[in-house]
Amino acid sequence: MMPAFSDLVPDPGALERIATGSTWAEGPIWMPASRTLRWSDIPGDRIMQWHQDDGSVDEYATGVEFTNGRTRDRDGSVVQCSHGNRQVERDRDGIVSVIVDAWDGVRFNSPNDVVVARDGSVWFTDPAYGITQPREGHPGTREYGDHWVFRCGPDGEDLRPVVLDTEEPNGLAFSPDERVLYVVSSSGDRPVIRAYDVDPTPRGPGDAPAVRVENGREFVRLAAGEGVPDGIRVDRDGNVWSSSHRGLIVFGPDGARLGEVAVPEVVSNLCFGGDDGTTLFLTATTSVYRLPTRARDAVS
Repeated sequence: MMPAFSDLVPDPGALERIATGSTWAEGPIWMPASRTLRWSDIPGDRIMQWHQDDGSVDEYATGVEFTNGRTRDRDGSVVQCSHGNRQVERDRDGIVSVIVDAWDGVRFNSPNDVVVARDGSVWFTDPAYGITQPREGHPGTREYGDHWVFRCGPDGEDLRPVVLDTEEPNGLAFSPDERVLYVVSSSGDRPVIRAYDVDPTPRGPGDAPAVRVENGREFVRLAAGEGVPDGIRVDRDGNVWSSSHRGLIVFGPDGARLGEVAVPEVVSNLCFGGDDGTTLFLTATTSVYRLPTRARDAVS
């Protein structure tokens, strides 16, 4: 039975701005051990954090080579995307190491967003914003000539492209059972969220890929005037929470629109967090907002 939007978001008016002062805020992640929210100010080349205990905001790190999306790994470390270094990296207690920085002898474009599956594999999108947008990285070329979604093992092993037909892959998220991968295509011509079936069963000994991603299809398309989807999250019931130029939009697992919340700034990304995991945090242009919900991230 499809939930009413009020079951997920009891009070849209409870949206609260908790931090501001970024140039373009992105890549939020909740850090339960420190009870902080971490995010990127990409053009500012810094990582910010908000402390739940006292509401203060400070710089977690500076000169970070234009980091963007991030996620927590199973061991509590942070896996994040670096536009400037054109790599996916791991931050473990402030010590940053490279997971992957090239495929088939050429560099990535500018890894943008990332998820870690239950088996520890790392999945990330690779559009070109960091080599084409002056404030988001360094000028460069598309060395493999396209924009793909890649998958690798926890330490970068078995790296391979898994989605090759999304025009500008951006945000991504798994369904609760990890049998569906949602990928945002933020191309100005076809801004949609696509869905792909994930089959973890190899066809036979030695066959590749061991995980097949197939049956790509349009999941939802934002309405005219809503702009481009960017970051997404999926809750434990399979609902897809999407950013938009006007705010937050929530879709059911079947693609039906459940409801939306207006946000005063263009929303870039979002994550669940807080002590019970039900607070939704949204990065939106210069600011960060929080919204009480009755949902919880599918990966928590």
